[in-house]
Amino acid sequence: MTVQTARPRRTILRRIVSFLVFIVAVLVVWEAFKLLAGDPIFVDGEKIWDPPLTVWLATDVNLPHTWVIWNRTLAPVTSGAKESLGGYLIGQAVFTMRESLTGFAIGGVLGIALATLFVHFRLIERAFVPYVVASQTIPIIALAPLIMFFTGHNVSSVIIIATYLCFFPVTIAMLRGLRSPDPRALELMRSYAASRRAVLWKVRFPASLPYLFTALKITATASIVGAIVGEGPGGMQEGLGRALMFFSQQYAISPEKLWASIFVTAGLGILFYLAVVGAEQWVLRGRPQAAFG
Repeated sequence: MTVQTARPRRTILRRIVSFLVFIVAVLVVWEAFKLLAGDPIFVDGEKIWDPPLTVWLATDVNLPHTWVIWNRTLAPVTSGAKESLGGYLIGQAVFTMRESLTGFAIGGVLGIALATLFVHFRLIERAFVPYVVASQTIPIIALAPLIMFFTGHNVSSVIIIATYLCFFPVTIAMLRGLRSPDPRALELMRSYAASRRAVLWKVRFPASLPYLFTALKITATASIVGAIVGEGPGGMQEGLGRALMFFSQQYAISPEKLWASIFVTAGLGILFYLAVVGAEQWVLRGRPQAAFG
């Protein structure tokens, strides 16, 4: 193993360990807060711990114990159901992931196409880039109902919302990336009478890959947010957005369900992000820009 190969692997391992330590620290602080300011703890009807402080945020309704949330994910999703809450949430996560992946792919392709068009045609860039930027000033929570009105309450509307959140970061990052090559390389290609297509594929696009993956890491989580936002007002019968809305209505009697849904949603975003990071490591292996994270 060469030094150049070992160094990125050590960096990856260090980042993974740091992330796991952070998760453990959050859980420890969570439970410490509960022990100091939460509700009394009972075992078999006997009080075994009475916190010295009282803080409304630390009550079992507002902030359940982590082990209570875990035990609830292993219990049936509803009374008498054969499927556990964890199994149900994983199924909803798969449904949401399909929507977000589609929006992620369409948004990425659209962003790359727009950036390529803007780089080669300055007039089009000056005419449309302000509108591309202005499109992001509209809050997605306000835009989602309009999209639902015109496209209907179906999966297509959710994909459109996810695409909307994905195309802008890719467009801006690729626009900068396609202009990042060394001017001497571009001049050399012109001296060989290379076509625009040849310059694009052999010089501009390879140089833009680090910029592209930076944008894709942003859009990986944004696509999931878009899918969840779309599933809520879209009246979808499946997906994490639907689960979050449904369990939020039951929060007063079973807050563990909503917290479990939140954790699964966060885990889905982290997994998607790590998948993009893994692709970046493989595609940009050997480049200094391919740092983990």
